Amino acid sequence: MFDQLTKLKEKAVREIKNSKVLKELHNLEVKYLGRKGELTKLLRQVKDLAAEEKPKFGQLGNEIKEELNQLISEIKFELNKKEKAGSSKEKWLDVTLPGRKFIKGHLHPNSLIQYQLEDVFSRMGFIILEGPELESEYYNFEALNIPPTHPARDMQDTFFIKDKTGWVMRTHTSNMQVRTIEKYQAPLRAVFPGRCFRYEATDVSHDTTFYQLEGLMIDKDISIDNLIAVMKVLLKEVLKREVKIRLRPGYFPFVEPGFELDVNCLICGGKGCPVCKHSGWVEMVPCGLVHPNVLKYGGLDPKEWSGFAFGLGLTRLVMMKYGIDDIRLLQSGDLRFLQQF
Repeated sequence: MFDQLTKLKEKAVREIKNSKVLKELHNLEVKYLGRKGELTKLLRQVKDLAAEEKPKFGQLGNEIKEELNQLISEIKFELNKKEKAGSSKEKWLDVTLPGRKFIKGHLHPNSLIQYQLEDVFSRMGFIILEGPELESEYYNFEALNIPPTHPARDMQDTFFIKDKTGWVMRTHTSNMQVRTIEKYQAPLRAVFPGRCFRYEATDVSHDTTFYQLEGLMIDKDISIDNLIAVMKVLLKEVLKREVKIRLRPGYFPFVEPGFELDVNCLICGGKGCPVCKHSGWVEMVPCGLVHPNVLKYGGLDPKEWSGFAFGLGLTRLVMMKYGIDDIRLLQSGDLRFLQQF
């Protein structure tokens, strides 16, 4: 059995010294020194030896194992040096060549317009606030004077949360109106940009996920004139041009009186297209004077305070700004579309 150890050592040393590549060397290391290697198997046979021979056999086996490990380390070092030298020649770099341009990301069109809007409103003295997307029915409906029988509470319009009674995915950023009044009271000026959700059929001007920017101004003797002035400044600053607008009566439970502020369609120039439903006008800003009941929910006396509120269709403003004719492109994640901005 001692002769077997000696012959195994001679054979292993010869093969290891003849290794030409690291992979071959690794295979030999496994072959002789691995858990199921030839030297390991031979050492396990020590149990069959006489008691006086076991220490000598074990000592010789460990010496051979250490010698092979040392030899493998030396050969591995030399082979590594050779491979690195070879690869450096193959990957020679011409430092005079121009560098590669790294592609940088950029803001989404929704974010670009949102930040522009926030800048405009900040200069007009409005604070910027964010609100929860998962909202209670109280702040999303009841506190906005929307009764349980209102169609907005129908399953066809709203994402209700399963097994969580009384909670919805907010259908508008108006959910921040009473929250803000409760916290800051009056006078106040605030806008609330954010994402909204509605369960509806999608088309070129409707999507289940979209962005709004709600605005609220409360003070003494606020009128429709204040509302129109703010809207004109807003649209001119963002669109960088004068635009035609019109006010028409509209019903919204949380304002009285209520209006629809429409913008002359910038996609077709007012001629009529799918985006404006061939009317020449795009519904942009539902607005009006804050309903007395909403002021009461916020803890204000409607005889002392008044205000206006508006819900700007931020996503639709993005479409007008960049001439986008399908709202679904904005949430598609298609880089071919997004890289244009």
